[in-house]
Amino acid sequence: MLLTIDVGNTHTVLGLFDGDDIVEHWRISTDARRTADELAVLLQGLMGMHPLLGEELGDNVEGIAICSTVPSVLHELREVTRRYYGDIPAVLVEPGVKTGVPILMDNPKEVGADRIINALAAVELYGGPCVVVDFGTATTFDAVSARGEYVGGVIAPGIEISVDALGVKGAQLRKIELARPRSVIGKNTVEAMQSGILYGFAGQVDGVVDRIARELTDDPDDVTVIATGGLAPMVLGEAGAIDEHEPWLTLIGLRLVYERNVSRS
Repeated sequence: MLLTIDVGNTHTVLGLFDGDDIVEHWRISTDARRTADELAVLLQGLMGMHPLLGEELGDNVEGIAICSTVPSVLHELREVTRRYYGDIPAVLVEPGVKTGVPILMDNPKEVGADRIINALAAVELYGGPCVVVDFGTATTFDAVSARGEYVGGVIAPGIEISVDALGVKGAQLRKIELARPRSVIGKNTVEAMQSGILYGFAGQVDGVVDRIARELTDDPDDVTVIATGGLAPMVLGEAGAIDEHEPWLTLIGLRLVYERNVSRS
């Protein structure tokens, strides 16, 4: 089996693959202060709870694939793989790792590893041209050409960031639960804020995707829009531009990168 680890700014998502199928997954908070030893204990605890695994990670896991948007965590995870699981092949997505995705950016090194991984998985699953909308700490839009090239993207404040900002900057506002209001027209302050967040972000997705699609290809209807990220389910029913929802897109991309760098090497 293959263990995949996607480290985001807010959450870290782990997935366990048996062949092409994801058989288990976990979501934990990302803490840049965790040491390699602490991360190793955390991994061992999660693995130990799964009935398909033995008491040690290496009993059934034959490979590890990791990408991270937090450099300090990537450093510690590299130490984890070296010190605790040195006999298991590990791929850490960074410059020099084969992804098969041409990056058409002014400075390709600026592009987050997770965004390239998402582009790879999107093309593999749905073909190009496509747009990946990732609802995380930031809401990112990644444009991929018909030839599988990473063309560029858009970065906007994420849903939770916006909710937090309203609660901090609004004198009579507070942090609210991210939930669907009874109607678009809020009957109280909480519902009014929920409406603004939900329908505001849905409108943002539709508007940004429409503009990207028109720049990406002569026929915008040919563009497939894939939603991923922990907050995607909140917007799915309201953003008409979204065609597909794949919650494990980044983990699938990590599996593909692992195969390109280890299994087929």
